[in-house]
Amino acid sequence: MENYRHIVQYYETDKMGITHHSNYIRWMEEARVDFLKKIGWPFERLEELGIISPVVEANLKYMTSTTFAEEVDIRVKVDEFKGVRLRLSYLMTNRDGKTVCESQSVHCFLNSEGRPVRLSREFPDFYETLMSLIDEA
Repeated sequence: MENYRHIVQYYETDKMGITHHSNYIRWMEEARVDFLKKIGWPFERLEELGIISPVVEANLKYMTSTTFAEEVDIRVKVDEFKGVRLRLSYLMTNRDGKTVCESQSVHCFLNSEGRPVRLSREFPDFYETLMSLIDEA
């Protein structure tokens, strides 16, 4: 699957010209939205089905700084999925292939009333799609 590409915007940098650390979590969300679209389950579709997927955990490890106009490729991978919780990993690299950030996010699946959704029973097609991506490199 093709990586998501983000171009660092001027407003994302600080006075020193370096990307502020808080932006990387936004890039994770951009990449996650793109990932879901590429696997055929865009956010709009999930919301129409009454599925919400809040972030319950996020971890980031900053490796190399980025600066204005720099291109950052973000690979999203399904690390773990057990039907209710989904763990995604993100590998952010610059144009030289250097890792700028390694991160993970954990999500659960809820219905519009905030109750857990068992995807295997209620949305088996989405469940199977996620399960099929666990072993993908």
